[in-house]
Amino acid sequence: MALLTLSLMEIVLGIDNIIFIAVLTSRLPQHLRARARLLGLALAMLTRIALLSLIFVIAKLTAPLFSLGDFSVSGRDLVLFLGGLFLIYKATIEIHQMAQGQEQDSKIRQSSAFGLVLAQIAVLDIVFSLDSVITAVGMAENLTVMVLAIVIAVGVMMIASKGISEFVEQNPTIKVLALAFLILIGVALVADGLHFHIPKGYLYFAIAFSLSVECINLWLSKRHRADSLHAQDSKEG
Repeated sequence: MALLTLSLMEIVLGIDNIIFIAVLTSRLPQHLRARARLLGLALAMLTRIALLSLIFVIAKLTAPLFSLGDFSVSGRDLVLFLGGLFLIYKATIEIHQMAQGQEQDSKIRQSSAFGLVLAQIAVLDIVFSLDSVITAVGMAENLTVMVLAIVIAVGVMMIASKGISEFVEQNPTIKVLALAFLILIGVALVADGLHFHIPKGYLYFAIAFSLSVECINLWLSKRHRADSLHAQDSKEG
């Protein structure tokens, strides 16, 4: 039961990770994207297992490092705050490049940035998984169970990442929503670092609702184009 619960938790909490990987790998040439996704998720698995092995060190991150008046700052607060700022910055830059039509040029410039993409994935995964690893330790005392849950969750994400990445890449409006979701996650991380916790369920509901509306729009647009082509063929016939 602990293995099942932890696996489901890791899969749900890995949604933001998959979206971030999909956005980053879209900047690479086509022939490198699948490799970057798999290696990125493999790195995510290794970093989470490493965090588990260092859990006694991580537990100390919750201890105050210094105080600003009545506000105490811990290592965890700094990691979440800085990670959230980076996520907001990265998503904003991506949206700006989309708006300016710089995607193709960026792909050419970043054709040799394979290692940089993997490094960003590894660093952000530490931020994404910090709280989930601490939660996992609270839910299961057996390290083997926790490691198995992470391996299972990453395996599921590897299977799902290809379809999600292709869907995001083929639909620019979905990509904008994905970037908006990353900004929301970044804001939540910054708020958490400032001791103001925003439940991720609220964020997931917001993006799920927006995604549902956009999927309906895409379906209606596709149906409209099909009807238009059918009417044009009938007219020509």
